[in-house]
Amino acid sequence: MAGSLFVVSAPSGAGKTTLVRGLVANDPRVRLSISYTTRPARAGETDGRDYHFVSRERFLEMAKRGDFLESAEVYGNYYGTSHRWVRDEMTAGRDILLEIDTQGAAQVRKLFPGCIGIFVLPPSLEVLEARLRGRGQDSPEVIARRLQAAREELSHVDEFDYAIINKDLDEALQDIGSIVRAERLRLARQVVRHGELFNQLK
Repeated sequence: MAGSLFVVSAPSGAGKTTLVRGLVANDPRVRLSISYTTRPARAGETDGRDYHFVSRERFLEMAKRGDFLESAEVYGNYYGTSHRWVRDEMTAGRDILLEIDTQGAAQVRKLFPGCIGIFVLPPSLEVLEARLRGRGQDSPEVIARRLQAAREELSHVDEFDYAIINKDLDEALQDIGSIVRAERLRLARQVVRHGELFNQLK
């Protein structure tokens, strides 16, 4: 396949979504996979842009058919990535980015061992907690649960290929963009994308 598969994971509050949106905005050759979810849409979210919002019954049907590359239950809601969409996009030569948790990333690695894992870290647990509180949308109990989940996510950092410490957003955006560009320049991928040129030059 000509396209690359990037898997980005991070604990809640590390700034992963902001980084991913920035990368997609800066690089039109990267396409963000839109997950299916059973959770209700939040204010400002649009079906088909932020998520594919589906019923629990439809999600479980899709899972039974093997439609998902990876799926997980998070805080009582299901999330999943379309296997066919990812494969079709990569075959067409497009780079795909999955924004998923470490549980989902482990599932993806089994099916796409060549995927590139990027883990986003906060500069400290104190900063992470401050970011979660600063959102103003979660109760203290939910924040405590998210911090516990964050520690669990952080324990999986050594399963990834790259680590970005998101202390300064502009620098972190440069970092993630550099990873994508460097991976595109790997010889094996360049040969697939520009086979005719390589044959001529030999």
